[in-house]
Amino acid sequence: MNKIIVASGPVIVENGKVLLNKHGDTPFWKFCGGRVESFDQTLKETAAREAKEEIGVDLEFLSNEPFILYTTKTTEEGMVDAVLVHFLARRIGDVVAGEDIREVAWLDLQALPKDLAPNVLPTLKHFGLLS
Repeated sequence: MNKIIVASGPVIVENGKVLLNKHGDTPFWKFCGGRVESFDQTLKETAAREAKEEIGVDLEFLSNEPFILYTTKTTEEGMVDAVLVHFLARRIGDVVAGEDIREVAWLDLQALPKDLAPNVLPTLKHFGLLS
């Protein structure tokens, strides 16, 4: 188990709604995205691969400047450092949930649920999508 995880994913917002999904080992609404599997791939390439796998879309990146967030995560093997990298992006194509996705939804920015992953609100605020 690596003690450091670097993950990358897009932030996709349309018509006042953010695209989030539920997947993995937590019950939270999250951005799509996932860990860098090969350091021969850029962070944008990782975000694009994860968007294709998780929600079936291609991406057009709206900015070269990502929001980077550091957090820690407790796993069975102990504490892990996680660096989360989010790019503002536009989707190309229709959203189709991948096999590992339990639920996918467009959630109203003005009425977000309480069960959000800890990185969602800081990321939306960073990009000026929430006050």
